[in-house]
Amino acid sequence: MKSYTTRDVAKLLGVSEAQVRSQARVGYLAPDRGPHNSYRFSFQDLVLLRTAKSLSEARIPPRRIRRVLRALLHELPAGRSLSGVRISSEGNRIVVRDGRESWNPESGQLLLDFHVAELAAQAGPVARRLARRARRSDEPLTAEEWYDLGADLETVAPEDARDAYTRAVGLDPRHASARVNLGRLLQDLGLAPQAVQQYRAALAIQPRHPTAAFNLGTALEDMGRRREAIEAYRKALDADGDFADAHFNLARLYDQTGKRAAALRHLKAYKLLSE
Repeated sequence: MKSYTTRDVAKLLGVSEAQVRSQARVGYLAPDRGPHNSYRFSFQDLVLLRTAKSLSEARIPPRRIRRVLRALLHELPAGRSLSGVRISSEGNRIVVRDGRESWNPESGQLLLDFHVAELAAQAGPVARRLARRARRSDEPLTAEEWYDLGADLETVAPEDARDAYTRAVGLDPRHASARVNLGRLLQDLGLAPQAVQQYRAALAIQPRHPTAAFNLGTALEDMGRRREAIEAYRKALDADGDFADAHFNLARLYDQTGKRAAALRHLKAYKLLSE
């Protein structure tokens, strides 16, 4: 259910279709295959291809481009919208920022600087057309297909993404990941109580789902329910002791509630995991 054809990508990035196909064969992308063995790309693939174009224009050797992109693939925000990401260079480092954090997946002089949101604005109409076709299709999508479509639409068409996740949950009420993503989009709209319902439903299905527990904590914080938020973050850490953001949020909440020793313990864990 990836949204973009080779022609779409070539038009959006201002490159030839042959160049797109060549990059698809290199190995850092994972496009789907459509009719007649054609490629279908995700928005994340677009981000990587846009970066590859910038690096190529900066005369970076192909081998190094592949190394940077493979590193970037693993560093792009998991479970967060790509629309807030900025990819740039600082001195001899490639730097990725997503609004809360920054990091560099590879060292060396690089010449690129762009906001992913700009690419999302260009790509949005294409993704929305795919969503409309999916809703009108004579061959109904499965819950997993609606989920995959929602994941690809989040950055470029969040309203369509919410609809896709809602349809996935309607077809499979036990699809925990669809509920988590739907909850996050509802939370982004300021609908914390509805988000809490989705996160709790996901945890009822998968009690040790760390992201569902962490997101539940953030939504409960949005509602001013700090004690319940602490329990949710602790549940996230029970499922994944290396969840750095859960340690950070617990440190902050414990500090606010006067539990200095607990706050310092979690802050230390956060710093160790973030180094």
